[in-house]
Amino acid sequence: MNIKIESIHFDADQKLLDFINKKFGKLEQYYDRIMNIDVTLKLENSGQVRDKVVEVKVDVPGELIVCKGINKSFEAAVDEVVDVAKRQLIRHKQKARSF
Repeated sequence: MNIKIESIHFDADQKLLDFINKKFGKLEQYYDRIMNIDVTLKLENSGQVRDKVVEVKVDVPGELIVCKGINKSFEAAVDEVVDVAKRQLIRHKQKARSF
């Protein structure tokens, strides 16, 4: 499994990159045939507060799972996205087994 992290218009610190690698590395225990995970980190200007946006594309055989999370911190947005991706991977695994 290959995890690629891209931060747009800013440089992510090593602590955040390690956190993301740790969280998305755990997805492999739910579905072991994950090929690639592309994580995009963005800052969104909506009014006074700058929201943090995390978009994830999980490449599995036969499907591309896309998740997006918006929160006040990157860590909270990553947690949201990991939960959504975990549910979708479990659903994909069950669907693949039923064939």
